[in-house]
Amino acid sequence: MWMEKVGCDVILEAIGGSLHAHRVILAACSDYFRCMFTSGMRECRQTHVTLPSLLASELEALINCSYSGALPLSWSCVFEITSTALQLQHQPALHLCLEFMQREINPYFCLDVASFAEAYALAELLDVSHDYVLRQFQNVASTSKFKDLPAAQLLRYLHSHSLCVSSELVVFKAVVAWIQAKPKKRIELTKELMKTIHFPLMTYKEFKEVQSLKMWSDHGLEELYEVIFEDFCGNEAGPQSQYRTYLPKESLVVIGGDQTLDDLGSRRISRELWFANSIRQHTGIRKATEWRRLVEMPDQGRFRHEVAVLKGELYVFGGKKYYGTYDTLNSVYRYDPLQNSWNILPEMQEKRCSFSTVVLDGKIYAIGGHCDPNNIESVERYCPFANTWSYTTPLDLPLSAHAANILHGQIFVSGGLNDGFQCLASMFVYHPQTGSTYLANMVNCRAQHRMEVLGGRIYVAGGITMGESQAPLDLLACESYDPMADCWTVFSSLPVPHVGAGSAVLEGKFYLLGGYSQEDYSDTPIIHRYDPATQRWENTGKTPGPNNDIRVSVLSLPPHLRL
Repeated sequence: MWMEKVGCDVILEAIGGSLHAHRVILAACSDYFRCMFTSGMRECRQTHVTLPSLLASELEALINCSYSGALPLSWSCVFEITSTALQLQHQPALHLCLEFMQREINPYFCLDVASFAEAYALAELLDVSHDYVLRQFQNVASTSKFKDLPAAQLLRYLHSHSLCVSSELVVFKAVVAWIQAKPKKRIELTKELMKTIHFPLMTYKEFKEVQSLKMWSDHGLEELYEVIFEDFCGNEAGPQSQYRTYLPKESLVVIGGDQTLDDLGSRRISRELWFANSIRQHTGIRKATEWRRLVEMPDQGRFRHEVAVLKGELYVFGGKKYYGTYDTLNSVYRYDPLQNSWNILPEMQEKRCSFSTVVLDGKIYAIGGHCDPNNIESVERYCPFANTWSYTTPLDLPLSAHAANILHGQIFVSGGLNDGFQCLASMFVYHPQTGSTYLANMVNCRAQHRMEVLGGRIYVAGGITMGESQAPLDLLACESYDPMADCWTVFSSLPVPHVGAGSAVLEGKFYLLGGYSQEDYSDTPIIHRYDPATQRWENTGKTPGPNNDIRVSVLSLPPHLRL
């Protein structure tokens, strides 16, 4: 009707044209028009309403959104349309504009988003844009817009513990590029800016680039360079505790597991939760993870259990409480990090260890597992709304020590041990209503491994495989699955075994924590992180204590815990 101007009862006059519309539609979407047409203002009796400060093209986009609920957006127009939506208090359009900027933010436009958000007091958008700049600093610093950044804002970024950089050389190059963009005005800020760089953390090769800079002699900064050089050289005799602290927005949390005690002759099952508060960048590529104790589980410790996160809360399921034959659990607990409280939930219908859990459509699935003496083929589903468990279609075979994850709204399950405790290379999609659909096999059969989703692909790492004599062997080879091509590709191998490890994805990287070697039973108290961008694993420190058959999740924790 609007396109054909049928029943339109108002004409809006804007810069560059006039637009027909229905008052009731405008009032339903815009607080500005609702007030205009319902509060006795003179415009409520006029057939023509003049809006002298608005462009007809921007107004047309909002009127079209009022009827269709859609808004064609691009970076060339989103700021203008958002401004108009704010002026007219058009909530549907404003929601779409803010959603676009948060979803499509990139290194080139993030500083524009930050400036716009600050100008219009859009607190949430401002936080998103600042967070993006800090965590994509190297890419942002390479753009031309970075050189126009106000000095005060640059200093705030450089002092932030959320600044994510691969080395101090990245920070140094960004500072130099900013200064050299307007040297006459900015050279006086050099000393203050250089204080934000941890020169002792540079390698000799990196510091050579600092030395080669002509800026030191060209602008009379020889004395400042001497101070920087002394600071760098002081690293040789100085304490090894110097580092740059990076605070991820969310935290890796280690739940339960077991560990070898200091006497190396006994083990302890953990009921503790630990969180990674920060990652510390030491000299060169050396990193360490700072762990803090979060809380204890309300009951006994457990290992070979499972965890899931739903609506910001942590769920802990099953596992084993000891090393005996009849120590498998079916208990379930939920932890609220904001309230720092535990709730006891209904028990699973079967006791399970060495199983998998996934979250799909607001429900949690417990898949397969083991309960002495047999593996389990059943799958059960927990509904938080009803607070109940129910069975879904079982697996095709009893399965334990497998891995499961969600991609494109489907449950993928890889590897594991069958009822004869043989390693499998299988990969299948599990449908709760209809069962399993098998896909291409992995390159290697494997069990007790980890599987995570990154960038539309599935990554598999760690675990064991079977040798020619059917004896279990450590598996260092890693592979990733492309669901579009239904094929596997080998990627960088692990440097050490990670059998029975924990894993999670944080900020687009695959973290693999702890585990052990099946071949010599030595612990691997190391955290390895795989970055798809660099296609390599890097060591980011050690596990907090619990190390074997641990589980890991990612949680948003209250700010007071992160200080």
